[in-house]
Amino acid sequence: MSTTEAFDRGSRRYDLLVSLNPGYHQHLRSAAAELARRIAGRRGDRVGWRLLDLACGSGASTRALVEAAPAGSRIEGLDASNGMLERARAKRWPDGVSFTQAVSGELAVERFAPGSHDGIFSAYLFRNVSEDRRDLAVREAYDLLAPGGWLVVQEYSVRGRWRAEVSWTAVCWLVIIPLAMLLDRNRSLYAYLWRSVLDFDTTAQFMDRLTRAGFTDVATRTVPGWQRGILHTFVARRPEESA
Repeated sequence: MSTTEAFDRGSRRYDLLVSLNPGYHQHLRSAAAELARRIAGRRGDRVGWRLLDLACGSGASTRALVEAAPAGSRIEGLDASNGMLERARAKRWPDGVSFTQAVSGELAVERFAPGSHDGIFSAYLFRNVSEDRRDLAVREAYDLLAPGGWLVVQEYSVRGRWRAEVSWTAVCWLVIIPLAMLLDRNRSLYAYLWRSVLDFDTTAQFMDRLTRAGFTDVATRTVPGWQRGILHTFVARRPEESA
């Protein structure tokens, strides 16, 4: 079963399972607010932002963007999983919110014009992109941003920090995977998610990817609570001079 197929299968119970993760929605809102704060610092808090939500899933990250962005913003959620997109589209959204099936690293130029977005939000995407295509996906995000635009990435990273690795593994195998088996019978998806976090870049390696793609003002912070040192918010800016 491919990763996309696993997410398709898991889409029916995905909202329920993530809702049981303490802080899940709050961390998304915090990261989306960080993106909005940085865009507002450049453009002002005015109508007309154009935003992308990469790997929008069932729409939780999109909801966080809607709450953070000014009224009238255009927000497009992209995801490879049609099952997840069906769940997202079934929810109520304000005008200007849309959802499209797309694969990061393969976005059609004629559909997503380079330099056309004020901000990009990406929650839990890049560890699901194969390592040999990860630089391409990061560069794609850079190209889609307008000069001065901001990228905010919410992602798990534990490699190189043994306490974080042990905590993540313990939570997955003692809580997340048993719960997923009970509620969804989809062990393969959540076992994959456990492994994908262990295999992902260190925070320093991912920040280096962002810098190599051309981003400036690259920074990261971790979240509070049990996911401290496990879940991180990365910020990066496409420089104005790239125009």
